[in-house]
Amino acid sequence: MTTASTDAADFDTTKEPPMPEAADAASDRRDDDLAWFTIVVREHSTALVRYFARRGPRQDAEDLAADVFATAWRRRVDVPREAVLPWLYRTAGFTLANHRRKLVDLPVDEVPEQGERRVAEDPELSALFDDELRGALMSVGERDRRILLLHAWEGLDGEALAEALGISRSGADAALSRARKRLREAWGERMSF
Repeated sequence: MTTASTDAADFDTTKEPPMPEAADAASDRRDDDLAWFTIVVREHSTALVRYFARRGPRQDAEDLAADVFATAWRRRVDVPREAVLPWLYRTAGFTLANHRRKLVDLPVDEVPEQGERRVAEDPELSALFDDELRGALMSVGERDRRILLLHAWEGLDGEALAEALGISRSGADAALSRARKRLREAWGERMSF
């Protein structure tokens, strides 16, 4: 038998050529990721834009939210499906910190930890209706203030707050409790009427 006749005999025309399963799986995964991401953007874009509008220049809010979504797309494998919004808020905190560092050209030793200048430049605090409350919030420290505002303004508590802070549930509960206690104490010290 010749080589040509052997090759023809081995080739069965009734069978379909094998499809690469890996390519199909990758395509399905990409489609699933795109569907998931579309839902995430629809459900959470308003919350993220509001998050940034309360904390920085309103004209930057949409761009900063887009940066968070770009990060979510790049790191979509790392985003916990049961806690998407807290993960987005945590990423938004990092994005906002990076954005603020770009805007301020100060040596590290000159960056104020707290003070009048910091409050005046922080739309989150200046939007609060009462000077006494602004002072009390300022006096509790940046971490406590962040925890209180994530809880009060963004409605996060329990697992969601823990995810946004990058700590355990019990750690988040304890941090929120401590932040509330410090705010009550600061508020009580500042009450002048």
